[in-house]
Amino acid sequence: MSRIVGSPVPRVDGRAKVTGAARYAADARVRGAAHGFLVTSTVATGRITRIDTREARRAPGVVAVLTHLTMPRLTRPASPGAAFLKRVLPLQDAEIHHSGQPVAYVVAETLEQAQHAATLVDVAYDAGHPRVVLADGMDDAYVPPRGLRGENEISRGDPAAGMAEADVRIEAEYTSPMHHHNPIEPSTTTAVWEGDRVTLYESAQGANATRAAVAEATGVPVADVRVLSPYLGGGFGGKGPVWPHTVLTAAVAREVGRPVKLVLSRAHTYTSNGHRAEAHQRIRLGARRDGTLTAVEHITTQQVSRTEEEIFSTSESTRMLYACPNVHVVQRAVRLDLPAPSFMRSPEAVASHALETALDELSDALGMDPVELRVRNHTRDNPETGEPFGSKHLLECYRRGAAAFGWDRRDPRPGSMRDGGTLTGWGMATAAHTAGGRPGAGARVVLSTEGRAVVQVSTHDIGTGTYTVMTQLAAQVLGLPLEDVTFQLGDTDFPFAFISAASATVPGVGGAVNRTCTRVRRALTEIAVADVRSPLHGVPAERISVEDGQLFVTDEPRRRTGVRTVLRRHGRPVEITTEPGSMAPGYSTGAVFAEVRVDPRLGQVRVTRMLGAFDAGRVLNRRTIRSQAVGGFVWAVGFTLSEHTLADPGLGRIVNPNLSGYLVPVNADIPEVQAIFVDEPDPTSEALGARGFGETPMTGMTAAIANAVHHATGARIRDLPITQDKILRVLER
Repeated sequence: MSRIVGSPVPRVDGRAKVTGAARYAADARVRGAAHGFLVTSTVATGRITRIDTREARRAPGVVAVLTHLTMPRLTRPASPGAAFLKRVLPLQDAEIHHSGQPVAYVVAETLEQAQHAATLVDVAYDAGHPRVVLADGMDDAYVPPRGLRGENEISRGDPAAGMAEADVRIEAEYTSPMHHHNPIEPSTTTAVWEGDRVTLYESAQGANATRAAVAEATGVPVADVRVLSPYLGGGFGGKGPVWPHTVLTAAVAREVGRPVKLVLSRAHTYTSNGHRAEAHQRIRLGARRDGTLTAVEHITTQQVSRTEEEIFSTSESTRMLYACPNVHVVQRAVRLDLPAPSFMRSPEAVASHALETALDELSDALGMDPVELRVRNHTRDNPETGEPFGSKHLLECYRRGAAAFGWDRRDPRPGSMRDGGTLTGWGMATAAHTAGGRPGAGARVVLSTEGRAVVQVSTHDIGTGTYTVMTQLAAQVLGLPLEDVTFQLGDTDFPFAFISAASATVPGVGGAVNRTCTRVRRALTEIAVADVRSPLHGVPAERISVEDGQLFVTDEPRRRTGVRTVLRRHGRPVEITTEPGSMAPGYSTGAVFAEVRVDPRLGQVRVTRMLGAFDAGRVLNRRTIRSQAVGGFVWAVGFTLSEHTLADPGLGRIVNPNLSGYLVPVNADIPEVQAIFVDEPDPTSEALGARGFGETPMTGMTAAIANAVHHATGARIRDLPITQDKILRVLER
């Protein structure tokens, strides 16, 4: 059966997607549905002093126009997934907290009519003076009480003493701008009420969180809310939390007495789905002459909103990746008049970029190879807990990655590698990201009398291949052919699953599927050995194997019978549902390498090669895990070289809320990509030894690209993105 798990099985949902059979949230066909459109604030702070909807309500096709004066009163949810609704719900008062905040909800017969009517809503404000630039608020920075990974200030050992004993010290500051998710599918909600029950067709990474938040906000029991989210056109964290537009749509649909569909415009997603926060980081490293780290200090200052203060990126790599006895990590916040930052793919990427770039600077100061420096400070145990990692093969990743990239051919002198007039640079870094340690999932498995299995979990496939790898995992554990297993997800009527985020789906959902399928296989075996007509009758259950739809005695393989035969004689299906379990903490790691070419006349940087060697536990599907590596590398190119959300400092508005002004990488920007996997099972993972991986490749690769730019040019650009104008400025000095 090993040919199922680990095989590069094509995506089982691929045909549905390319033929249009896959129904995304906006494809929901609901009889009588009206269309919603948001009117949003044009100021960043202040109050609404007047709002006139008369002309909009008279416009053709308009069903209703709801404002803070006419919107039903809602309850601010307290459930965990509703973090952005706990303090403020739009359309409940006249206060404005950021530009782009909803101030009216238009409902009309068609989308075009709703859009037109939205232009007719007249709003007057008493506007304040916004602060939207992080540097302007540094004097007001503070340390929030809690962060995404616990405390926001952590010390280990004696950092001051460790810095004092260092032979070499470096200190540097790194800045990165706001980033936005830009999934191909904008967020969508369709709300359908039938009496006191509501069904939501939702593009969500957290269907159960959406269910709980809508129930609380609208005052109905959780059991009366159903959320359907079988397909997502990407999420990247932006569809993880429950956002106001979802709750508003549910409330509006109940108010107008008919289904309402809201599809956010691309511009609206820039103010309605969170973003990666602008950040300023200061790092100090101390080391002995042999490269051994003696102290690390990492102080991060990030933007938060006026209404929320949680910091959604982490400095976990700084705390646990290297064997340094003296560490001080601080995460500070500055309140700005902007939408609240949120989860965004690889929350560790911001801190990882600064740490791995600083290590490259330290390797220069020591005259030591960057790979050797990291190997010198490798640790098999988690420095925070003193406990060994469940599985860690990072040293093997360094060795295999460096060999495959040809790292031994690198001339360490910056600017020394040339191809005609083009400068070539090679850079590397360590990749690491959490891959577990979240609430787990439950699962339901129904094995029919025809020998076919249906596996149900209320998780999601955000493009990562969940349908496929869970089908493979279930088929392997049940001992069935792949075509006899159907995996169903995206429905809150199925057993509970945590939000699809934090690289936790494989260990969490995979663990639940493994546990439940194991129990079903055991029940099937017990039925077979208890059947007096079966050739397996009386054989101890532990001697029975199940493969390819056949049960047989392991040491007498000729004694066998079919799964279908056993169940037909049994006369009824086998059905088992398990409750959510817990997930052991896990980390996936890797060594990543990048090659860039820089045109010194134009300042143009092109990434020409990217390679990663990774330890993600057991590989469930070689095809889908490689696509995750490619996706992470693409993100790293954009993060490092082009992506930048701009806010007007006077008006507080985002000025590039579109894909023509916000520059994501395209095919022409992405070079040869190679991904290598150690493929060793993690004994702490219930998902057959597999760990989450999706967010790991981006961490490290951003720094590898930046380090390669430095190696090519001799210029260290610490302010992201590394654009042509910045390259030209440093080369002209």
